[in-house]
Amino acid sequence: MLTAIDHVILASADPDLAVAQLEQELGLSATGGGRHEAQGTFNRLIWLGDSYLELMGVFDRDLAAESWWGRHVSGLLDSSPAAYAGLALASDDLQADVARLRAQGAPIGEPTEGERRRADGEFVRWSIARPPDVDHELGLTFLIEHDASAAEWRAADREARAVEVHPLGGPARLARVELPVTDMRRSMMRVHRDLGVAFRPSLAGGGARDGTVGRQTLRLVRAAVSRPPTIVLRGGPQNREAQLLGCRFMIDAVSG
Repeated sequence: MLTAIDHVILASADPDLAVAQLEQELGLSATGGGRHEAQGTFNRLIWLGDSYLELMGVFDRDLAAESWWGRHVSGLLDSSPAAYAGLALASDDLQADVARLRAQGAPIGEPTEGERRRADGEFVRWSIARPPDVDHELGLTFLIEHDASAAEWRAADREARAVEVHPLGGPARLARVELPVTDMRRSMMRVHRDLGVAFRPSLAGGGARDGTVGRQTLRLVRAAVSRPPTIVLRGGPQNREAQLLGCRFMIDAVSG
């Protein structure tokens, strides 16, 4: 079953600078990250409970060219210092989800394992399943199941970040991701077929469509000139907003 929007990927020519900007403008701090040694990429993570923002850079262009996500991130960075790159949905049973999607005609691939080495030498491990190609508007889209016996996903790790306080004045959580698309019907059908997210008319109006993933919302909106992807969070005592890294960020305050 799909349980959440696991993470949002943002390509960045300088992930350390990117996280500094997010902390200064929005009060979000990065407390994780590491290297994908075989793929030529590295990241900095901003944890939002069990979801996170992944600021991804490239340390080896040749290695990245051999990686499905490295190629995409490198391509984005060829034309911009930062950009929205994609998102992953969390599964609590990847094999079962893949079997279900394939039975419905999805071209999703078999689960494959991956890992990332942290600065402390520990490894984070996961399994992912993805469509055969990268959508030009939706970016990298895939399903992921984390290894609960490896770093970052053990019970103690999850308990610690559940109460992590960001500089904005408290914990922060991912609430919604809004993606502008030029062909609403095509994009809805693709996400539903490939990832299993069903959409309904959004109360936001304007022809937007909402898909529920756990407690979060994936919203497709009709593309407009200069309208960037929007990442909506909840946390802290006051509303905040900034346009950074090719995206619009909104933080809705938590009352009480």
